[in-house]
Amino acid sequence: MGTTLVERARGRGGRGCARIKFLARRFPESRRKAYYLMSIHEHLPPQARKELKEIGWTKGRELAKLARRDGQHFDCAPWVHKARSMPREDFRREVEKELTGREEEPSELIYFKVYKSQIPVIEQAIETAALMLGTDKSRGYCLEMICADFLAGANLDEQNPETLRCSMTRFFNFLPGEQQQAFLQNLRQRAS
Repeated sequence: MGTTLVERARGRGGRGCARIKFLARRFPESRRKAYYLMSIHEHLPPQARKELKEIGWTKGRELAKLARRDGQHFDCAPWVHKARSMPREDFRREVEKELTGREEEPSELIYFKVYKSQIPVIEQAIETAALMLGTDKSRGYCLEMICADFLAGANLDEQNPETLRCSMTRFFNFLPGEQQQAFLQNLRQRAS
């Protein structure tokens, strides 16, 4: 499924019917996948295409994001070197940092079983937390806030101020900038 596949399919681009037949034979289970791979290939500069077999399609997808953004000004050599030398997830985060200008915190998926009778309570708690945090926050942030709130309440009885302080700090970081300023001003007024 290397570069030659895409080049053969592209070579038949003048004959739309032949191209569709070629892709249908090569990817009988998913023509969509074939077009997706071709899209990645077409957005990469020639130097990166040569390395595609070595770095893989997943990293190629990330390179294509940069190439689409930068167009003719894309300097692919350092990015191809990073793609070769970095693990896939680290490379994805590096590209994301380049595209958005901010570093993404590493994440992990956590799975656990809940009973159907528990789902409405969980959904309502997450929705309520989302309303408090703002709708741009992920469900993970909402769950973290719910847990931090629980820990803060549970540690009031144990007199563990460090856990309470950590929970309050996390709550503070969830607030939008204006609300953080209002919170700090309120604290200053109470302190004086």
